Amino acid sequence: MDERMSSGARSRRPAPLPARVALAVAAVVVALLLAACEVPGGTATDDRGPVPAPPGPSPYGVVFLGPGDCSSRGPVIREVFCRSEKAAATVLARHLGTPSSGPPCPDATDFVLHVSETGTGARSRLTTGYACMRNLEPPHPGDPGQGGGPLTVVGDCVTASRAGEVTETACADAGGRAPRYRVESAVRRRAQCPDDTDLFVSLRGEKPVGCARRSTGW
Repeated sequence: MDERMSSGARSRRPAPLPARVALAVAAVVVALLLAACEVPGGTATDDRGPVPAPPGPSPYGVVFLGPGDCSSRGPVIREVFCRSEKAAATVLARHLGTPSSGPPCPDATDFVLHVSETGTGARSRLTTGYACMRNLEPPHPGDPGQGGGPLTVVGDCVTASRAGEVTETACADAGGRAPRYRVESAVRRRAQCPDDTDLFVSLRGEKPVGCARRSTGW
């Protein structure tokens, strides 16, 4: 009886696989593991999401009044297409900060717009700054001698006060009793001005000293 029970127990064990079959099964398992580690094309990927595509050209209106954009006229300034009949001025330069602390505007600037974009509708990272503007059509008060514009440049005329301040005026303006001076050149230091300089005028840029002479022919 014990012998039959012993024999029955042995009959329930799985028969050992032949050596060749065992090697074949092991090879299949290794192949599956390697296939799970391989990536087609030899590149690796992860599950952090798709890689964003490189940015393309910025469409119209992405930067509010960026360089080359145009603005409308009126109390409320809006960005418009430069070919629009509402276009009045173009942006020569756009800077962050304030005109007194930021980079100077180009000499041809007719006026400066203070730009501030806030709230969820702001389209630009240039949220607070200024735009250097030039009229699309004359007049151009920023041109030398015209008596306007945000900058004093070579060729402009100014009147001086006792407080040491100057006011830009049109060179062709014959009115007024205050003496006028014309900025003849710009230099880095006062010592570089000509000997016949009558007035030193503070300018902006790489040559911050204006050498002015008193005007007598207007």
